[in-house]
Amino acid sequence: MCCILVQTGNSLFKQPSFSKYWTGRILSSTSFQMLSVAIGWQMYDLTHDAFSLGLVGLAQFIPMVMLTLVVGQAADRFDRQRILLVCQFIEGVVAALLLYGNLAGWIDREMILLAAAIIGACRAFEGPTSSALLPQLVSKSILAQAISLTTMAGQTAQILGPTLGGVLFSLGPNFVYSTAAAALLLASILTFLIRIEQAPVRKAEPVTLRSMLMGLEFVYKHPVILGTISLDLFAVLLGGATALLPIFAQDILHVGPWGLGLLRTAPAVGALIVSIFLAYFPLQKAAGLKLFGALAVFGLATMLFAVSTNIIVSIIALLLIGGSDVISVVIRSSLVQLQTPDEMRGRVNAVNSLFIGTSNQLGEFESGTVAGLLGPVPAAFIGGIGTVLIAGLWMILFPSIRKIKSLTDQ
Repeated sequence: MCCILVQTGNSLFKQPSFSKYWTGRILSSTSFQMLSVAIGWQMYDLTHDAFSLGLVGLAQFIPMVMLTLVVGQAADRFDRQRILLVCQFIEGVVAALLLYGNLAGWIDREMILLAAAIIGACRAFEGPTSSALLPQLVSKSILAQAISLTTMAGQTAQILGPTLGGVLFSLGPNFVYSTAAAALLLASILTFLIRIEQAPVRKAEPVTLRSMLMGLEFVYKHPVILGTISLDLFAVLLGGATALLPIFAQDILHVGPWGLGLLRTAPAVGALIVSIFLAYFPLQKAAGLKLFGALAVFGLATMLFAVSTNIIVSIIALLLIGGSDVISVVIRSSLVQLQTPDEMRGRVNAVNSLFIGTSNQLGEFESGTVAGLLGPVPAAFIGGIGTVLIAGLWMILFPSIRKIKSLTDQ
């Protein structure tokens, strides 16, 4: 059985459409991470103003919120492959313009904010569209494995992107912008070469407010999707201990910048290891119970990290946080994709992306606020307890999720 699963995982990379999609995803996501590092550092170099630095993040976040309904509608009405290609190409052009502005010496605060806003808008379209496109490239029987490999691509980008961006920026911002522009151009070419394996299902419906809100309505009417999306929202909202890593590194673990780097990398490394494992050995039984089990491990690992005063123990806890999070991400993503008809996938994925993005931002705010009131250790520990309690409560509120056996039968 194990040999068959490994062969199935390898066969995904032998499918030209999926391999191009997967490679393009790594290139695009890594470039985004690199650009985020470079834009932030260059903004602070130019202004030496923390408020201006905060505006960069805000410029990237606002388009995601404002464009959610438009993004979903576009992904369900138009060619998803073409939307993805256009987004990657525009991001590449922005990187090239930043390179040119830097070489010409006229890059300034306003240009950086404009670039951040355009990149944020492109990412707002790219994320849900890319997720909705994936089921058109592989069969339902191996979709969960494809999602695992795609998650692995995202985790690889989170590890490579900031590191590569930092190394290249030390040589000069031009190296970051030129590398990102080239990678995004290559990603757009690969996207152009993708061949759709399963034709999309589209209904000729007028663009109305109700059609734009149908994603929210669909989520609300389907308990499995509502449960999985809301579970992610509250789990991330409460389990945002990673936002407190600088405090733990400096004041509790006393490890300095090098230790902070290890702590920041650990969740992504844990996630990468588990996503590789899931790609070759997919979840076969009791998927619903494993989802809640993974969230319980996430909460317990967060509690362990909170009380740890040893960097080795803290790194192990963060590895567990990243690994357990990937298990829940793969299950939740698979359920959302498999329970949603193709003509609705764009709008539902847009709602899902909004919930994920919002929960990440609010989770950092919640952790910082509670840490300011009670201290970092109680804040992280309470967040871990909250995650475990949410997992238990959702098992009761959404029995349909608990009873799910196999993802391939959905």
